Amino acid sequence: MNITHYLIDEILDPTNIIEGKRFEFLLDVEVDEDDELYSEAGLEIRAIVGLINEDVRIMNYFITDKTNNEILDFALEDDEEAMILAFCKEEILAPPATEDVE
Repeated sequence: MNITHYLIDEILDPTNIIEGKRFEFLLDVEVDEDDELYSEAGLEIRAIVGLINEDVRIMNYFITDKTNNEILDFALEDDEEAMILAFCKEEILAPPATEDVE
């Protein structure tokens, strides 16, 4: 599995009911042709990721076939889920980019 593109948005909770922060990741992924999830158009994974203190967890995710926008009834394998979590954690905990101002 290879992440080719991604978008991240923080999910705001105006009621302050949710502990910590939540982020929505839209990940474009490619998988090998011999993988049961293979789609020529690629796949999109929509992951809801929670951050409480320094603990980052995948709260939920959906896998969509980009050919027809159909949600697939498959779960990621443990190593795939760990890879997605590591990617999301790196993006959430990375220090913000700074611009040089002259």
